[in-house]
Amino acid sequence: MARKKKAEHHGGAWKVAFADFMTAMMALFLVLWIAAQDKKIQLATSRYFQSPFNSPIEKSAGIMELNADKPNTGHGEDEGTNPDSKTKADSLEVDLQFLNSIAKDFYKLINMEEDLNDKPIDIQITSDGMRITMFDRARKPLFKENSAEFTEWGSFMMQSLSWIIDRHQLHVVIEGHTKSGITFARKDYTLWDLSTDRANAARRMLTYYAVDPKLIDRISGYADTRPVPGNLPDSENNQRVTLSLSPVKPSKGPLRRMEDK
Repeated sequence: MARKKKAEHHGGAWKVAFADFMTAMMALFLVLWIAAQDKKIQLATSRYFQSPFNSPIEKSAGIMELNADKPNTGHGEDEGTNPDSKTKADSLEVDLQFLNSIAKDFYKLINMEEDLNDKPIDIQITSDGMRITMFDRARKPLFKENSAEFTEWGSFMMQSLSWIIDRHQLHVVIEGHTKSGITFARKDYTLWDLSTDRANAARRMLTYYAVDPKLIDRISGYADTRPVPGNLPDSENNQRVTLSLSPVKPSKGPLRRMEDK
């Protein structure tokens, strides 16, 4: 008796192919959706995929504390259930990502690596904005010796920074600092004068190149009263100009009175 021919089985290869097709379609949909969003959302999404294990909650932990003083309404609402609080937190997170992108642009503009040791500049991102410290060290001086006249490097720094500020319309607060132990030919000229003159020179350079004078909110000189933490008063690291940049105008606080030392 002839053996019956065994039925052929085609297997499930078509299921695998169909699953790959659906995955590709979903990826295409996500790309098209992200491309339709505004620039800040695109930047935040890009940052996430570059460092997916950096939790946004950890990054914004310090920001969320800004609502700690908010009075209890008695309705049992918290940040996890309040849509307005969540929207504000998301907005602040995007702003931090935006400020980080500005910092990276500035490093590229001056052709400097971010992780370079002993950098002539230091950039810190906070919930209030960006704080840029430019050091006046002997190896790469920002100013000519004991004066408020910028060196060629200092002028290049201020020109590059002015383009960043003008492009993003950032408000600026400028502070001048010096080390202790500097002597001057003029007896009526002090560290207070030098630190204030350097801050004012930074203001003039910014407005000369690109910055609208209305974006300069305040300039201050602190002489040698605020050394860099961990440095001796006469350390050259204390020779610096600090610019605080913010997307919005900071609230007015008490102004420090500057007197001759």
